[in-house]
Amino acid sequence: MTTDHKPRLFGRDSDIRMLGEGLLACTLPREAWTHEAHLAACLWLLAERPDIDIDADIGPIIRRFNESVGGVNDDHNGYHDSITRAYVAGVRLFLTETDETGLAARVNALLHAPMGRRDWPLRFYSRDLLFSVAARRGFVEPDLAPLPGHRAISLE
Repeated sequence: MTTDHKPRLFGRDSDIRMLGEGLLACTLPREAWTHEAHLAACLWLLAERPDIDIDADIGPIIRRFNESVGGVNDDHNGYHDSITRAYVAGVRLFLTETDETGLAARVNALLHAPMGRRDWPLRFYSRDLLFSVAARRGFVEPDLAPLPGHRAISLE
């Protein structure tokens, strides 16, 4: 599956930092929480906020934000754990491959890279599995290909 959606790019590093801070403080307007904003916030967290453990904290951060703007995190709406973790893996991979410097330049390059596409998770998951309640509620291992750099979660 491919999408031909043209991404909305960022003009300044400060716009991305304000977006990330707004996410953390739950002051970002709901309409600003776009696909591009999700990826920009993820890159900002990984690149500039080493004090935040994105693997442990990304779910609670997004759930709290969703609720702060009147959203619901349930079986059909709000935070989607497997999609989020697929994008975190993609952004991490992108950061190892990019030569771009500057926050806006890196985010804009990410938005044009395969990892920034809206269909990135479908490279690893079948549509049925990805959009299942189990995949929304918690991380589900991909059924088509392993996520790059992602270590399997062991329950032992």
